[in-house]
Amino acid sequence: QVQVVESGGGSVQPGGSLTLACSISGYRYNSYCIGWFRQAPGKEREGVAAIGGDDSTFYIGSVKGRFSVSRDNAKNTVYLQMNDLQPEDTAVYFCAFSSAVLNIQNIPPKSLFEAWGQGTQVTVSS
Repeated sequence: QVQVVESGGGSVQPGGSLTLACSISGYRYNSYCIGWFRQAPGKEREGVAAIGGDDSTFYIGSVKGRFSVSRDNAKNTVYLQMNDLQPEDTAVYFCAFSSAVLNIQNIPPKSLFEAWGQGTQVTVSS
């Protein structure tokens, strides 16, 4: 059974940076998709970035140029580097695992993700 664990959340001032990590266990292959989602209070969970099984990436417009997804296969970990954080980035961030998505052209639907992490809080305020 695949398990997903996020880490790296915290509080920063506007303009600051954080790196979130998504550790995967229970899956023997390196080709998998990780989606990064976030949910702010009172709002629906939205996808912000994803990396496909072929290392293709996608970012929504509001984070493009500020967020970056990468993977370390040796550590079975995917990272979300977040720069120039703004108050509107405040949310609980989740990573989600999919073995079914190879190439991505958009954030895959939530229904395609087989396992979700517990979430990590990111707070951006002055």
